[in-house]
Amino acid sequence: MVLEPAEPLRSARRAFYAGMVALTDALRAYAPPSKSIAIGWPDAVWIDGGLVGGGRMGWPLAAVEEEPSPWLVFGAMIRTIAMNDDEPGVHPLASTLDLEGFGEAGAAQITESFARHLMLAFDGWQADGFDGVAREYLSRMPRERQTVRRIDDRGDLLTRRIGAGAIERGDLVQALATPSWLDPARGGPRL
Repeated sequence: MVLEPAEPLRSARRAFYAGMVALTDALRAYAPPSKSIAIGWPDAVWIDGGLVGGGRMGWPLAAVEEEPSPWLVFGAMIRTIAMNDDEPGVHPLASTLDLEGFGEAGAAQITESFARHLMLAFDGWQADGFDGVAREYLSRMPRERQTVRRIDDRGDLLTRRIGAGAIERGDLVQALATPSWLDPARGGPRL
């Protein structure tokens, strides 16, 4: 999905979170009712504990942080079927939509659903500000006890543990540089 942001690059990258919310909403629309769909910060998508793929974001290398970027690109890859002859369970941390019981839902259906959900996410952002998108994104991350999380205006994840004085910062730009879910040798989600 190609975006043309009107705000400075440093804050426009938060569109990545809208993309991840839309991606997980698209998957939820076709998921069996009992399936949990979670996001591993910032970019991995897990279904019932199995990695199925994730999202990525790119922008021009020459873009200036304090100016609107000419474009941003959000892309996603979801493993729909197993492309090998391995028996289920051989790769316990990896899964596919087929193995998770998504039935006939394939790339076309998920893509159409993603586009609809992305428009809803951006509409909500414009109407109510980014906080709603951040809240939706954070609700999809696994919960940790005595932990408070928020996303700052640069898109960084701030984590504060109750009783600890320090706030941990997850740098979005650094995290997006190398997708956590992508196996470069295979060109797809990690097994």
